[in-house]
Amino acid sequence: MTKYFKEVEYKMNTDFLAKLDKAREFAKVPFVINSAYRSPEHAESIKNPTSSHIKGLAVDIKATDSRTRYKVLNSLMHVGFNRIGIADTFIHVDDDKDKSQQVIWTY
Repeated sequence: MTKYFKEVEYKMNTDFLAKLDKAREFAKVPFVINSAYRSPEHAESIKNPTSSHIKGLAVDIKATDSRTRYKVLNSLMHVGFNRIGIADTFIHVDDDKDKSQQVIWTY
């Protein structure tokens, strides 16, 4: 059981959520989850059938200003996440070991 992410536990990998929970604790700011698990039939999954969201290993965290973006990014890296995508309004993070590690990309 996690402290912060009870609402997104459905079909999410429990180890991923525990790590995300540690990042949220470290950041000391709320993590508003825009997207978590996506079924294979979800429109975004159809566009990207290898999405880590389908495995329950990814979330998109709302980050619309530079301070929040820094706190979220810093905390994710602090707890060991190393697959991060940065967009204008969110940060994608996943823990998919089947994909390239130690990468940060932009949208």
